[in-house]
Amino acid sequence: MKRTIEKGKTLLVDGPASVTATSGKVTVFGSIVGSTNKIVIREGKRLPFFAEQSAAFDISLGENANIEEVEDDTIPISWSKATEEIRGFQTTPLTAIVLGTVDSGKTSFCTYLINKLLNKKSRVAILDGDLGQSDIGPPCTVAYTFIVRPVTDLFNLKAENAFFAGVTSPSKVTTKVVEGLATLKKEILGNNPDVVVINTDGWVEGEDAVKYKVRLVEELKPELVFCIQRKEELALFLNNLERYRRIVVDFPTAARQRSSEKRKNIRELGYVKYLRDAKIQSLPLDWLKIEGNEVLGLGKTHQNIKRARKIYELLGMRPLHLAELRDKICIVIGARHWIDWECIKKVEEYTKKKITVFRKGEEKGLLTALYDGHKKFLGIGVLQEIDYVRKVMKIFTPASREISTVTIGEVKLDKNMKEIPTFAEDNRSEFMKFSKLF
Repeated sequence: MKRTIEKGKTLLVDGPASVTATSGKVTVFGSIVGSTNKIVIREGKRLPFFAEQSAAFDISLGENANIEEVEDDTIPISWSKATEEIRGFQTTPLTAIVLGTVDSGKTSFCTYLINKLLNKKSRVAILDGDLGQSDIGPPCTVAYTFIVRPVTDLFNLKAENAFFAGVTSPSKVTTKVVEGLATLKKEILGNNPDVVVINTDGWVEGEDAVKYKVRLVEELKPELVFCIQRKEELALFLNNLERYRRIVVDFPTAARQRSSEKRKNIRELGYVKYLRDAKIQSLPLDWLKIEGNEVLGLGKTHQNIKRARKIYELLGMRPLHLAELRDKICIVIGARHWIDWECIKKVEEYTKKKITVFRKGEEKGLLTALYDGHKKFLGIGVLQEIDYVRKVMKIFTPASREISTVTIGEVKLDKNMKEIPTFAEDNRSEFMKFSKLF
């Protein structure tokens, strides 16, 4: 498809699509688009092509893609002023954090800031703290990279390092996310940046969200806090961050609201990207440090042999795996085996702890992260099987370097890399239901 627009207008393109500006001067988030650059817009994303001169385009649209021509530049004037605010600081390195609701344009604003700073030859790093809509690293991670040339989509960049939280929302892992971002920022500062731009997630509603974001800002100690808001939705944040230089920037008029299903689809494209060229690797459990999801009690064994034997006696069987944690006992049994509900109650009375029972095979599909011996992030993988007899863990992953640590997340994927429900940890109702049949 051929399309021309006049100087001063913007062409909004919703992916999946590809666009080449064949003539004229065109910018996307402050990055000049050359006639030799084909810009690919992925599904669920929108790019604004602003014509600083009359321009012609060669456009290819995929299914459900869309184009719209609008007057003027869709980049708010306040975004340009924000760039000048950063340049006005004499402090280096300078850290700027960006806060806003879901689909408020945080990533677009970060991209614009970065491109404008690169035009001034600054050394810029982006630290992506949005678990559910991560651009720099895989979904369920926070990650960073240094940027050497202007970009139109941060998703095309490669992470320098990442920290795996194992979930798509920070609400249950706030401490882990804060610590992960603080660790990565420290690593960034060791590489002498001029500016560190920190993007955040869109969880802003409720007291817990406010506490989390305030804690995040206090831990990361930015010189500037940018708040993107349409009305007064970030008022509580602003009131709790009086010690910091806070700047409110405008909500972009071209921002598009996406459904939770669309955001899920975008994450699934991320799984596909980071699991490309993956293969199944068999890793001896004795060689690994296993962290993260404790539902199966992996990485834990029962050290008290006498106590373990008593539990086996009360269960009336020896399970494939038994792990006693601080507040519960995890038991794994064969796929076709069963434990009588009365036996479970006897163990709970004996140990004074809740019992969770899972069948072998329920672990298949859990998202994992892989690290080397220096805790360097190697990539993600999908757990395929835990062979408790041979003591081997099988993971579908493209990671090829020596794997030392496996962190198990709480997200589960099917064979097509689609998110599916995970097993419930409190599964006693299932056992009670079946016990009534006998």
